[in-house]
Amino acid sequence: DVFIERLQAEKEWGFKIEKILTNSKLISNKFGDNIPVHRLQTDLREIIDTAVIDEVIYSKGNMKSEEIKEITNLCNEVGVIFRLQSQLSPLRTLKLQMEALNDVNQLSLADHPSNSISQFLKYVSDLYFSFFMLILLFPVFLFIAIIIKIDSPGPVFFKQERIGLRGRKFWLYKFRTMVINAEEVLEKLKEKNEMDGPVFKIKDDPRITKVGRFLRKSGLDELPQLYNVFKGEMSLIGPRPPLEKEVKQYKRWQLRRLSVKPGITCTWQIIPNRNSVNFENWMKLDLQYIDNWSLSKDIRLFFRTIATFFTATGH
Repeated sequence: DVFIERLQAEKEWGFKIEKILTNSKLISNKFGDNIPVHRLQTDLREIIDTAVIDEVIYSKGNMKSEEIKEITNLCNEVGVIFRLQSQLSPLRTLKLQMEALNDVNQLSLADHPSNSISQFLKYVSDLYFSFFMLILLFPVFLFIAIIIKIDSPGPVFFKQERIGLRGRKFWLYKFRTMVINAEEVLEKLKEKNEMDGPVFKIKDDPRITKVGRFLRKSGLDELPQLYNVFKGEMSLIGPRPPLEKEVKQYKRWQLRRLSVKPGITCTWQIIPNRNSVNFENWMKLDLQYIDNWSLSKDIRLFFRTIATFFTATGH
């Protein structure tokens, strides 16, 4: 209970306790009025998969290696951070992870060097770049808005609820490229879907307007997402944000693509004829990006995106 109190008191640590799993009546009575308390026998996997959980902290005086191994596996599969907190492992330094040694999975307790500087630089770059580009591109936004209104009736912008970092929901913004009753028409087109998995795409989608076709081919329809980046919901570079109905159809290993902020562009977005890539390989490309992330790689992807914009090879 002292550790829980400290997590609540130390605001600069940035923790918000969503749930507590314990069989302790003392902890339940002390914190149950403000924090949902569940018994240890509760299905942790279901909680991780359905709630917005960034980290799982294991804090027990009597540590059980098999229990730690099981929880670590659950977290690693979907990219949730697992921290071991005890007298032997300070919260601020030690993390658990699964590593393959001689083709055998073993539980490793390791103190990894932090990449917090690179992460901070990515955050600052996203913030300032999106802010200045929103100002710089205002005339372009205005011109696109005018031709959309001339081309077809309906709003200039299209907003859609998407799933972001570890299940957080947010409204994604695009320039409208389809007719206003696009969702109704979709039901009649589902049998023509050319993508496998939960994603819907067809080559000559009749719902797309004339101006919309140009905006999609050039990638200009994505520009309003700079506002999502400025708000901190997205990053310039990262896996594309999925729909909730798509996430519900993910295999468990595919949920790990939600362990980073979604982006305007990523590896899949810039490969030639990206729509011909099957869904499973698309997911693997995203996980490969996450596993090998670096600031320099983001910079390369950014410039390759600009090249794709001019050549339109991604469609």
